[in-house]
Amino acid sequence: MSIRFTFAAACAVISLFASPALSADEPGVSATEIKIGGIFPFSGPASPIGLVGKGVVAYVQSINDRGGINGRKINYIAMDDAYSPPKAAEQARKLVESDEVSFIFGQLGTPGNSATAKYLKAKGVPSIAIVSGSSKFTDVAQYPLTTTGLVSYQTEGIIYAKYLDKTLPGAKYAILFQNDDLGKDYVSAFKSFLKADFDKRVVTAAYEVTEPTVDSQVVNLRSSGAEALFIAGTPKFAAQAIRKAAEIGWKAKIIVNFPSGSIGGTLKPAGLENSIGVIVGTINKDPTDARWNDDEGVQAYKAFFAKYLPGADFENTSYLTGYMEGMILEQILKQSGNDLSRKNILEQAKSLNRFVLPTASPGIEVNTSESSNMIWSQLQLERWSGSAWEPFGPILDASSE
Repeated sequence: MSIRFTFAAACAVISLFASPALSADEPGVSATEIKIGGIFPFSGPASPIGLVGKGVVAYVQSINDRGGINGRKINYIAMDDAYSPPKAAEQARKLVESDEVSFIFGQLGTPGNSATAKYLKAKGVPSIAIVSGSSKFTDVAQYPLTTTGLVSYQTEGIIYAKYLDKTLPGAKYAILFQNDDLGKDYVSAFKSFLKADFDKRVVTAAYEVTEPTVDSQVVNLRSSGAEALFIAGTPKFAAQAIRKAAEIGWKAKIIVNFPSGSIGGTLKPAGLENSIGVIVGTINKDPTDARWNDDEGVQAYKAFFAKYLPGADFENTSYLTGYMEGMILEQILKQSGNDLSRKNILEQAKSLNRFVLPTASPGIEVNTSESSNMIWSQLQLERWSGSAWEPFGPILDASSE
Protein backbone atom coordinates (compact mmCIF):
# COMPACT_ATOMS: atom_id res chain seq x y z
CA MET A 1 0.00 0.00 0.00
CA SER A 2 2.75 2.37 0.98
CA ILE A 3 4.68 1.45 -2.18
CA ARG A 4 1.72 2.42 -4.34
CA PHE A 5 1.28 5.66 -2.45
CA THR A 6 4.95 6.50 -2.82
CA PHE A 7 4.82 5.74 -6.56
CA ALA A 8 1.66 7.80 -6.99
CA ALA A 9 3.13 10.66 -5.00
CA ALA A 10 6.30 10.53 -7.07
CA CYS A 11 4.24 10.66 -10.27
CA ALA A 12 2.36 13.65 -8.93
CA VAL A 13 5.60 15.44 -8.10
CA ILE A 14 7.06 14.63 -11.52
CA SER A 15 3.89 15.85 -13.16
CA LEU A 16 3.96 19.02 -11.11
CA PHE A 17 7.49 19.84 -12.16
CA ALA A 18 7.16 18.53 -15.71
CA SER A 19 4.16 20.69 -16.67
CA PRO A 20 5.94 24.04 -16.45
CA ALA A 21 8.92 22.58 -18.29
CA LEU A 22 6.62 21.35 -21.03
CA SER A 23 5.02 24.78 -21.29
CA ALA A 24 8.44 26.38 -21.48
CA ASP A 25 9.40 24.03 -24.31
CA GLU A 26 6.14 24.64 -26.16
CA PRO A 27 5.13 28.30 -25.80
CA GLY A 28 1.44 28.98 -26.24
CA VAL A 29 0.45 25.32 -25.87
CA SER A 30 -1.59 23.82 -23.05
CA ALA A 31 -3.66 20.66 -22.72
CA THR A 32 -6.74 22.54 -23.91
CA GLU A 33 -5.54 25.24 -26.33
CA ILE A 34 -2.88 26.52 -28.68
CA LYS A 35 -2.28 30.24 -28.84
CA ILE A 36 -1.46 31.64 -32.33
CA GLY A 37 -0.89 35.24 -33.43
CA GLY A 38 -1.81 37.12 -36.58
CA ILE A 39 -1.15 40.68 -37.83
CA PHE A 40 -3.36 42.40 -40.43
CA PRO A 41 -4.11 45.91 -41.75
CA PHE A 42 -7.62 46.09 -40.31
CA SER A 43 -7.33 49.87 -40.63
CA GLY A 44 -5.29 52.23 -42.80
CA PRO A 45 -4.74 52.45 -46.56
CA ALA A 46 -4.68 48.69 -47.15
CA SER A 47 -7.71 47.87 -45.00
CA PRO A 48 -9.62 46.30 -47.94
CA ILE A 49 -7.15 43.40 -47.93
CA GLY A 50 -7.19 43.33 -44.14
CA LEU A 51 -10.48 41.50 -44.62
CA VAL A 52 -8.33 38.41 -45.18
CA GLY A 53 -7.73 38.51 -41.44
CA LYS A 54 -11.47 38.61 -40.78
CA GLY A 55 -11.78 35.45 -42.86
CA VAL A 56 -9.05 33.70 -40.87
CA VAL A 57 -10.63 34.69 -37.55
CA ALA A 58 -14.04 33.43 -38.71
CA TYR A 59 -12.60 30.11 -39.90
CA VAL A 60 -10.77 29.57 -36.61
CA GLN A 61 -14.08 30.14 -34.82
CA SER A 62 -15.64 27.44 -37.00
CA ILE A 63 -12.83 25.05 -36.04
CA ASN A 64 -13.42 25.75 -32.36
CA ASP A 65 -17.16 25.27 -32.78
CA ARG A 66 -16.39 21.83 -34.19
CA GLY A 67 -14.43 21.00 -31.05
CA GLY A 68 -11.00 22.25 -32.05
CA ILE A 69 -8.17 20.01 -33.24
CA ASN A 70 -6.92 17.00 -31.27
CA GLY A 71 -8.89 18.21 -28.25
CA ARG A 72 -7.43 21.72 -28.30
CA LYS A 73 -9.18 24.98 -29.14
CA ILE A 74 -7.30 27.64 -31.09
CA ASN A 75 -6.82 30.98 -29.36
CA TYR A 76 -6.12 33.13 -32.41
CA ILE A 77 -5.05 36.66 -31.49
CA ALA A 78 -5.36 38.94 -34.53
CA MET A 79 -3.73 42.37 -34.23
CA ASP A 80 -4.05 45.51 -36.37
CA ASP A 81 -0.90 47.12 -37.79
CA ALA A 82 -2.69 49.63 -40.10
CA TYR A 83 -0.18 48.60 -42.83
CA SER A 84 2.53 50.37 -40.83
CA PRO A 85 5.88 48.56 -40.46
CA PRO A 86 6.70 50.07 -37.03
CA LYS A 87 3.24 49.10 -35.80
CA ALA A 88 3.70 45.57 -37.18
CA ALA A 89 6.98 45.26 -35.28
CA GLU A 90 5.29 46.47 -32.09
CA GLN A 91 2.42 43.99 -32.48
CA ALA A 92 4.78 41.08 -33.17
CA ARG A 93 6.72 41.84 -30.01
CA LYS A 94 3.49 41.95 -28.00
CA LEU A 95 2.26 38.66 -29.43
CA VAL A 96 5.53 36.88 -28.68
CA GLU A 97 6.53 38.43 -25.36
CA SER A 98 3.19 39.30 -23.73
CA ASP A 99 0.70 36.90 -25.28
CA GLU A 100 3.35 34.17 -25.64
CA VAL A 101 1.92 32.73 -28.85
CA SER A 102 3.21 29.46 -30.27
CA PHE A 103 3.73 30.95 -33.73
CA ILE A 104 2.52 33.65 -36.11
CA PHE A 105 0.09 32.66 -38.83
CA GLY A 106 -1.15 34.57 -41.87
CA GLN A 107 0.53 37.93 -41.20
CA LEU A 108 -0.49 40.14 -44.12
CA GLY A 109 1.57 42.67 -46.03
CA THR A 110 5.07 42.78 -47.42
CA PRO A 111 6.12 45.91 -45.44
CA GLY A 112 4.91 44.46 -42.14
CA ASN A 113 6.46 41.05 -42.71
CA SER A 114 9.72 42.71 -43.67
CA ALA A 115 9.64 44.65 -40.40
CA THR A 116 9.03 41.60 -38.21
CA ALA A 117 11.01 38.83 -39.93
CA LYS A 118 14.38 39.45 -38.25
CA TYR A 119 12.82 39.69 -34.77
CA LEU A 120 10.75 36.52 -35.20
CA LYS A 121 13.77 34.63 -36.52
CA ALA A 122 15.86 35.73 -33.54
CA LYS A 123 13.12 34.55 -31.18
CA GLY A 124 12.76 31.23 -33.00
CA VAL A 125 9.10 31.90 -33.78
CA PRO A 126 7.79 30.41 -37.06
CA SER A 127 5.80 32.72 -39.33
CA ILE A 128 3.54 30.45 -41.35
CA ALA A 129 1.56 31.18 -44.53
CA ILE A 130 2.36 34.88 -44.57
CA VAL A 131 0.08 36.76 -46.95
CA SER A 132 2.83 38.25 -49.06
CA GLY A 133 4.16 37.19 -52.42
CA SER A 134 7.46 39.02 -52.04
CA SER A 135 10.09 36.82 -53.67
CA LYS A 136 12.62 37.49 -50.89
CA PHE A 137 10.53 35.44 -48.47
CA THR A 138 10.89 32.38 -50.71
CA ASP A 139 14.62 32.31 -49.92
CA VAL A 140 14.61 29.39 -47.46
CA ALA A 141 18.17 30.05 -46.33
CA GLN A 142 17.39 33.64 -45.34
CA TYR A 143 13.89 32.91 -44.00
CA PRO A 144 14.15 29.40 -42.52
CA LEU A 145 11.13 29.84 -40.22
CA THR A 146 8.78 31.20 -42.89
CA THR A 147 6.30 29.80 -45.40
CA THR A 148 4.40 32.01 -47.85
CA GLY A 149 0.65 32.06 -48.48
CA LEU A 150 0.56 33.72 -51.90
CA VAL A 151 2.04 32.84 -55.27
CA SER A 152 5.27 34.83 -55.33
CA TYR A 153 4.97 38.18 -57.09
CA GLN A 154 7.97 37.14 -59.18
CA THR A 155 6.15 34.02 -60.42
CA GLU A 156 2.90 35.93 -60.94
CA GLY A 157 4.67 38.75 -62.78
CA ILE A 158 6.46 36.33 -65.11
CA ILE A 159 3.15 34.64 -65.93
CA TYR A 160 1.66 38.02 -66.92
CA ALA A 161 4.75 39.08 -68.87
CA LYS A 162 4.64 35.82 -70.87
CA TYR A 163 0.92 36.23 -71.51
CA LEU A 164 1.32 39.79 -72.81
CA ASP A 165 4.31 38.84 -74.92
CA LYS A 166 2.21 36.12 -76.53
CA THR A 167 -0.97 38.15 -77.03
CA LEU A 168 0.58 41.57 -77.76
CA PRO A 169 4.01 40.69 -79.21
CA GLY A 170 6.27 43.68 -79.61
CA ALA A 171 3.77 46.06 -78.00
CA LYS A 172 4.48 48.61 -75.30
CA TYR A 173 3.25 47.86 -71.77
CA ALA A 174 2.57 50.20 -68.85
CA ILE A 175 3.01 49.17 -65.22
CA LEU A 176 1.43 51.08 -62.36
CA PHE A 177 3.07 49.82 -59.19
CA GLN A 178 2.96 50.38 -55.46
CA ASN A 179 6.29 51.87 -54.41
CA ASP A 180 7.30 49.12 -52.00
CA ASP A 181 8.51 45.53 -52.15
CA LEU A 182 5.09 44.40 -53.42
CA GLY A 183 5.07 46.58 -56.51
CA LYS A 184 8.80 46.43 -57.19
CA ASP A 185 8.77 42.63 -57.30
CA TYR A 186 6.34 42.65 -60.21
CA VAL A 187 8.45 45.19 -62.10
CA SER A 188 11.49 43.00 -61.47
CA ALA A 189 9.62 40.00 -62.91
CA PHE A 190 8.92 41.85 -66.16
CA LYS A 191 12.58 42.90 -66.31
CA SER A 192 13.77 39.32 -65.83
CA PHE A 193 11.53 38.11 -68.66
CA LEU A 194 11.96 40.95 -71.17
CA LYS A 195 15.65 41.50 -70.36
CA ALA A 196 17.17 44.06 -72.76
CA ASP A 197 13.76 44.85 -74.25
CA PHE A 198 12.35 46.06 -70.93
CA ASP A 199 13.43 49.70 -71.27
CA LYS A 200 12.20 49.84 -74.85
CA ARG A 201 8.83 48.23 -74.25
CA VAL A 202 7.80 49.10 -70.69
CA VAL A 203 6.92 52.41 -69.08
CA THR A 204 6.33 52.51 -65.31
CA ALA A 205 4.75 54.81 -62.75
CA ALA A 206 4.91 54.39 -58.99
CA TYR A 207 2.52 55.51 -56.26
CA GLU A 208 2.70 55.68 -52.47
CA VAL A 209 0.03 54.04 -50.33
CA THR A 210 -0.50 57.42 -48.65
CA GLU A 211 -1.53 59.12 -51.93
CA PRO A 212 -5.23 59.94 -52.30
CA THR A 213 -5.47 58.87 -55.96
CA VAL A 214 -3.42 57.51 -58.87
CA ASP A 215 -5.31 59.46 -61.53
CA SER A 216 -2.30 61.50 -62.66
CA GLN A 217 -0.15 58.37 -63.01
CA VAL A 218 -2.77 56.69 -65.19
CA VAL A 219 -3.06 59.76 -67.44
CA ASN A 220 0.73 59.88 -67.85
CA LEU A 221 0.96 56.16 -68.62
CA ARG A 222 -1.70 56.47 -71.30
CA SER A 223 0.31 59.19 -73.06
CA SER A 224 3.10 56.63 -73.56
CA GLY A 225 1.00 54.79 -76.15
CA ALA A 226 1.06 51.54 -74.17
CA GLU A 227 -1.41 48.89 -75.32
CA ALA A 228 -1.53 47.10 -71.97
CA LEU A 229 -1.72 48.26 -68.37
CA PHE A 230 -0.60 46.02 -65.51
CA ILE A 231 -1.65 47.24 -62.05
CA ALA A 232 0.62 45.93 -59.30
CA GLY A 233 -0.85 47.16 -56.06
CA THR A 234 -3.73 46.89 -53.63
CA PRO A 235 -7.51 47.03 -54.29
CA LYS A 236 -8.17 50.71 -53.57
CA PHE A 237 -5.63 51.88 -56.14
CA ALA A 238 -6.41 49.17 -58.67
CA ALA A 239 -10.05 50.30 -58.61
CA GLN A 240 -9.03 53.93 -59.11
CA ALA A 241 -6.77 53.00 -62.04
CA ILE A 242 -9.42 50.92 -63.83
CA ARG A 243 -12.00 53.68 -63.39
CA LYS A 244 -9.65 56.42 -64.58
CA ALA A 245 -8.58 54.42 -67.65
CA ALA A 246 -12.25 54.11 -68.59
CA GLU A 247 -12.91 57.81 -67.98
CA ILE A 248 -10.12 58.90 -70.33
CA GLY A 249 -11.02 56.30 -72.96
CA TRP A 250 -7.83 54.26 -72.66
CA LYS A 251 -8.66 50.92 -74.28
CA ALA A 252 -5.63 49.10 -72.94
CA LYS A 253 -5.63 45.39 -72.05
CA ILE A 254 -5.72 45.61 -68.25
CA ILE A 255 -4.25 43.04 -65.85
CA VAL A 256 -4.50 43.31 -62.06
CA ASN A 257 -2.44 41.32 -59.57
CA PHE A 258 -4.02 38.62 -57.41
CA PRO A 259 -4.31 40.80 -54.25
CA SER A 260 -6.53 43.14 -56.31
CA GLY A 261 -8.65 40.45 -57.95
CA SER A 262 -11.75 40.86 -55.77
CA ILE A 263 -15.09 41.76 -57.30
CA GLY A 264 -16.24 43.52 -54.15
CA GLY A 265 -12.88 45.08 -53.28
CA THR A 266 -11.76 46.22 -56.74
CA LEU A 267 -14.19 45.72 -59.62
CA LYS A 268 -17.31 47.14 -57.98
CA PRO A 269 -15.57 50.35 -56.83
CA ALA A 270 -14.03 50.63 -60.32
CA GLY A 271 -17.41 50.02 -61.98
CA LEU A 272 -18.35 46.56 -63.24
CA GLU A 273 -18.82 47.89 -66.78
CA ASN A 274 -15.47 49.68 -66.64
CA SER A 275 -13.86 46.40 -65.60
CA ILE A 276 -15.00 44.31 -68.57
CA GLY A 277 -11.97 42.53 -70.04
CA VAL A 278 -9.80 42.92 -66.93
CA ILE A 279 -7.56 39.86 -66.41
CA VAL A 280 -6.19 38.35 -63.21
CA GLY A 281 -4.42 35.17 -62.15
CA THR A 282 -6.16 33.33 -59.32
CA ILE A 283 -5.84 30.27 -57.11
CA ASN A 284 -9.52 29.96 -56.24
CA LYS A 285 -12.98 29.33 -57.65
CA ASP A 286 -15.20 32.42 -57.78
CA PRO A 287 -17.96 31.66 -55.25
CA THR A 288 -20.27 34.25 -56.84
CA ASP A 289 -20.19 32.47 -60.21
CA ALA A 290 -23.24 30.33 -61.03
CA ARG A 291 -20.98 27.69 -62.61
CA TRP A 292 -19.97 26.65 -59.07
CA ASN A 293 -23.48 26.57 -57.58
CA ASP A 294 -23.44 22.78 -57.29
CA ASP A 295 -19.80 22.56 -56.22
CA GLU A 296 -19.45 21.04 -52.74
CA GLY A 297 -16.50 23.24 -51.80
CA VAL A 298 -18.29 26.45 -52.78
CA GLN A 299 -21.51 25.31 -51.10
CA ALA A 300 -19.57 24.72 -47.89
CA TYR A 301 -18.02 28.19 -48.17
CA LYS A 302 -21.44 29.80 -48.67
CA ALA A 303 -22.78 28.03 -45.57
CA PHE A 304 -19.70 29.09 -43.59
CA PHE A 305 -20.04 32.69 -44.78
CA ALA A 306 -23.72 32.89 -43.84
CA LYS A 307 -22.99 31.62 -40.33
CA TYR A 308 -19.69 33.29 -39.47
CA LEU A 309 -19.62 36.45 -41.60
CA PRO A 310 -23.25 37.61 -41.64
CA GLY A 311 -23.71 41.00 -43.26
CA ALA A 312 -20.23 41.01 -44.85
CA ASP A 313 -19.76 41.50 -48.59
CA PHE A 314 -19.85 38.02 -50.12
CA GLU A 315 -18.38 39.34 -53.38
CA ASN A 316 -15.19 40.40 -51.61
CA THR A 317 -12.93 37.39 -52.06
CA SER A 318 -10.46 38.65 -49.47
CA TYR A 319 -12.69 36.74 -47.06
CA LEU A 320 -12.25 33.62 -49.21
CA THR A 321 -8.47 34.04 -49.10
CA GLY A 322 -8.74 34.10 -45.30
CA TYR A 323 -11.00 31.03 -45.35
CA MET A 324 -8.44 29.13 -47.41
CA GLU A 325 -5.66 30.30 -45.09
CA GLY A 326 -7.71 28.88 -42.22
CA MET A 327 -7.95 25.52 -43.98
CA ILE A 328 -4.17 25.49 -44.37
CA LEU A 329 -3.79 26.17 -40.64
CA GLU A 330 -6.22 23.37 -39.84
CA GLN A 331 -4.28 20.91 -42.00
CA ILE A 332 -0.94 21.85 -40.45
CA LEU A 333 -2.29 21.39 -36.92
CA LYS A 334 -3.89 18.07 -37.83
CA GLN A 335 -0.62 16.82 -39.28
CA SER A 336 1.21 18.00 -36.16
CA GLY A 337 -0.85 15.72 -33.92
CA ASN A 338 0.08 16.18 -30.27
CA ASP A 339 3.59 17.43 -31.03
CA LEU A 340 2.91 21.16 -31.13
CA SER A 341 6.51 22.21 -30.69
CA ARG A 342 7.56 25.07 -32.93
CA LYS A 343 9.97 22.71 -34.66
CA ASN A 344 7.22 20.25 -35.61
CA ILE A 345 4.75 22.98 -36.61
CA LEU A 346 7.35 24.29 -39.05
CA GLU A 347 8.16 20.78 -40.26
CA GLN A 348 4.49 20.08 -41.00
CA ALA A 349 4.04 23.47 -42.69
CA LYS A 350 6.84 22.38 -45.05
CA SER A 351 5.36 18.91 -45.57
CA LEU A 352 2.10 19.70 -47.35
CA ASN A 353 1.92 17.13 -50.14
CA ARG A 354 -0.59 17.41 -52.98
CA PHE A 355 -3.07 18.98 -50.59
CA VAL A 356 -6.17 20.16 -52.47
CA LEU A 357 -8.45 22.80 -50.99
CA PRO A 358 -12.11 22.43 -52.01
CA THR A 359 -12.34 26.08 -53.08
CA ALA A 360 -9.11 26.04 -55.14
CA SER A 361 -9.35 26.26 -58.92
CA PRO A 362 -9.42 22.78 -60.46
CA GLY A 363 -5.88 21.50 -60.97
CA ILE A 364 -4.27 23.75 -58.37
CA GLU A 365 -2.77 22.01 -55.35
CA VAL A 366 -0.53 22.77 -52.38
CA ASN A 367 2.98 21.35 -52.18
CA THR A 368 5.67 22.47 -49.76
CA SER A 369 9.04 21.01 -48.78
CA GLU A 370 12.26 21.89 -46.99
CA SER A 371 13.51 23.51 -50.18
CA SER A 372 10.23 25.14 -51.30
CA ASN A 373 8.29 27.14 -48.73
CA MET A 374 5.60 28.45 -51.13
CA ILE A 375 2.13 27.13 -50.33
CA TRP A 376 0.93 28.26 -53.77
CA SER A 377 2.95 28.29 -57.01
CA GLN A 378 0.24 27.99 -59.72
CA LEU A 379 -2.35 30.35 -61.18
CA GLN A 380 -5.42 30.16 -63.39
CA LEU A 381 -5.93 33.19 -65.64
CA GLU A 382 -9.47 34.57 -65.82
CA ARG A 383 -11.20 37.50 -67.51
CA TRP A 384 -14.05 39.67 -66.21
CA SER A 385 -17.09 39.40 -68.49
CA GLY A 386 -19.14 42.11 -66.81
CA SER A 387 -20.98 39.65 -64.60
CA ALA A 388 -18.44 36.90 -63.79
CA TRP A 389 -14.80 35.86 -63.91
CA GLU A 390 -14.30 33.49 -66.85
CA PRO A 391 -11.28 31.16 -66.61
CA PHE A 392 -9.25 30.65 -69.77
CA GLY A 393 -6.12 28.72 -70.72
CA PRO A 394 -4.26 26.08 -68.69
CA ILE A 395 -2.97 26.17 -65.12
CA LEU A 396 0.28 28.15 -65.20
CA ASP A 397 3.44 28.43 -63.12
CA ALA A 398 6.74 30.22 -63.65
CA SER A 399 8.02 27.49 -65.98
CA SER A 400 4.92 27.47 -68.22
CA GLU A 401 5.44 28.49 -71.82
